[in-house]
Amino acid sequence: MAELFNFTPGPEGRPMSREELVEAVRHADVLVPNLRDEIDQSLLAQAGDQLRLIANYGAGVDHIDIQTARQRGILVSSTPDVVTEDTADMTIALILALLRRLPEGLALMQGEAWEGWSPNALLGSRIAGKRLGILGMGRIGQALARRANAFGMQVHYHNRRRLREETEADLKARYWESLDQMVARMDVISVNCPHTPSTFHLLNARRLRLMKPEAVLVNTSRGEVIDENALTRMLRAGEIAGAGLDVFGGRRDANPRLKALNNVVLLPHMGSATREGRIEMGEKVIINIKTFADGHRPPDQVVPGVL
Repeated sequence: MAELFNFTPGPEGRPMSREELVEAVRHADVLVPNLRDEIDQSLLAQAGDQLRLIANYGAGVDHIDIQTARQRGILVSSTPDVVTEDTADMTIALILALLRRLPEGLALMQGEAWEGWSPNALLGSRIAGKRLGILGMGRIGQALARRANAFGMQVHYHNRRRLREETEADLKARYWESLDQMVARMDVISVNCPHTPSTFHLLNARRLRLMKPEAVLVNTSRGEVIDENALTRMLRAGEIAGAGLDVFGGRRDANPRLKALNNVVLLPHMGSATREGRIEMGEKVIINIKTFADGHRPPDQVVPGVL
């Protein structure tokens, strides 16, 4: 960045304060935020006329008011594809952790409470043969489907649009037009759709109650897709067997009541956290800025309403 542009770095080790963001949008031609920077309507209202590109460092852009940016003539780009494989890996990791009770085994060993092998100790569930319902069959959902096939899972999915027949055949995936019907029949539900107004609390209390008591829920997308309070109540009551969450409704932290449950695996938004992924994200940002600076549209421009 410093070699190519007149670059002003943000503070090291912490997110930019609101005051620092205001100062940045008033003077910068290009802003490079991440998901911890709230780029809302009030912030964009204070942007200088020279701000013409928000090159987001990350794939998700629900922290950016895309519509207001567009109205002000500001383009927005992101870093798609980069997080696909890493997030799919983490989803499989959460499924394995839940079904095979890995955190409980780890806690037993670290607490020096293990008394030796027993035939009935920490019995989990076999992953092969389980029905996996993928909510959102985009890049990450399809990468997850390929991994699930390798583990012998049965792949099902619900999506805004049905995939082409040849893609379904390649993924060995069955499409469900009704999300309710899919949710009621799955052993594992994985949330892989973006957070939009139409997906907010898509898994609400009514829909969560459709899940089988022995089913588990995994979310590596956005916390707002699930009614977290309803999920917490059902997990505490044993109405759902478990949940693996890498994202939360409050975005910053999980519901404190979730942390007390032993049928929940909580991670600090680690889905895309690989060295390779972070480097590729930075390279994508630079390509988007350089392409824009050369007079062209960024290759990863975000179009409002198209996700």
